Amino acid sequence: MLLFLLVGCKSAQQKQEDRMAEKLRQMATISIPTSSSIQLADDVAYLASDELMGRDTGSEGIEKAATYIEDRFKRLDIKPFYDTYRDNFEIKEKPAFNVVAMMPGSDGKLSKEIVVIGAHYDHIGHIAAVEGDSIANGANDNASGTANVLAIAQILKKLDFNRRTVVFALFSAEEKGLLGSKHLAKRMKAEGHNVVAMLNFEMTGVPMKDSPNITYLTGYDMSNMGEIFNAANTKRVATGKLAKAEEFNLFKRSDNYPFYAEFNIPAQTFCTFDFTNFAHYHKVGDEPSEIDGRHMADVVDALMPGVLNVLNKNELKLTTKTNG
Repeated sequence: MLLFLLVGCKSAQQKQEDRMAEKLRQMATISIPTSSSIQLADDVAYLASDELMGRDTGSEGIEKAATYIEDRFKRLDIKPFYDTYRDNFEIKEKPAFNVVAMMPGSDGKLSKEIVVIGAHYDHIGHIAAVEGDSIANGANDNASGTANVLAIAQILKKLDFNRRTVVFALFSAEEKGLLGSKHLAKRMKAEGHNVVAMLNFEMTGVPMKDSPNITYLTGYDMSNMGEIFNAANTKRVATGKLAKAEEFNLFKRSDNYPFYAEFNIPAQTFCTFDFTNFAHYHKVGDEPSEIDGRHMADVVDALMPGVLNVLNKNELKLTTKTNG
């Protein structure tokens, strides 16, 4: 009887592996749902509203932002990574929290590997007033990236096709020195989680000027991530290099970097801020009215085939090159 049960379990496992193998063969023609420009714009509109007062870490506004993000995950039926959605830490004795959710992987072996998809949801709060406005709303920086992550989560939930486990991480205190991502990366490392890649989204609300690629990738030459995302999308160039990103060493200046530092993995940021297309960085003019919802949807749709590759295949790897 015991032998029969063991054989039965093995057969069921083999059937699951066979089904996944068949799905992988079909990945080239899989129908990926498109993102909603309306939902993306709605997410940015709330997160960058005056009600949230610029989402400074430790403020009432960022508490409201966290609650909104949690409610979005709940409505999508995406569970917390920890006991609750909040990954708590302190900054100078003030409470701070990342919002972290997850979708378990479907492959018995690869499900133990984690891909983090993240963005920071904090901003800088109140600054010197300009024409009576002192709220730095942070629509592009980085309500846009936060909305991207939520859109990707929604699509992946619909597809239900991720061999690796996905962790969706919205970070606080990025504006104070990447403190939220540093905390989570160190925590996940200490807890023994096997993080194999990190995809970060930063300032994606406005199209690049005169660019054949819809995004650029920081640290482009440090892995084959860009090549994978471009090969996965046959309809348009998903990502590329930006000379200014290398000049300003943007690879080390966003929430991808702590995961690279802790895990030595491909961990990079997708961005569309090209230093010429947005004049409101850390200013009161970074309002929802400046954001292009259709462009944000195009970003998500252009990158989704590459996201599926990273979650389901074994092609992603570091290189020996360095780049900003």
